Amino acid sequence: MRYAVPFLALFVLGVSPAAQAADVAAGKAIFDSTCHNCHSLNVGVNKVGPSLWHVVGRSSAMIEGYQYSDALKAAHTEWTVAALDTYLANPRADIHGAQMYFKGLPQANDRANLIAYLESQQ
Repeated sequence: MRYAVPFLALFVLGVSPAAQAADVAAGKAIFDSTCHNCHSLNVGVNKVGPSLWHVVGRSSAMIEGYQYSDALKAAHTEWTVAALDTYLANPRADIHGAQMYFKGLPQANDRANLIAYLESQQ
């Protein structure tokens, strides 16, 4: 029972237990070295890719003013932790026709760390 209170606190704060186990600082490093050239974390700032501010829990292809591929528009994906994990492993294999040129993050712990960092950017 003593674990119920911390778990509930994490749930109430909106941070998943998986994100708590991941390394947010390592996720920031991955974002800075891999993602930031194409994606911004600022609201309304799109680059080659759309802004990733508040991406966890958002529906795909929802940023106004960004030209998404037809494949991503048709995907109707909610970017849950699980969906992001699958997509970031191999974006083009997950959503055929996606225009993201990134090959993916093959290491599960790298994906978990990156997703934890993205969750912290809510």
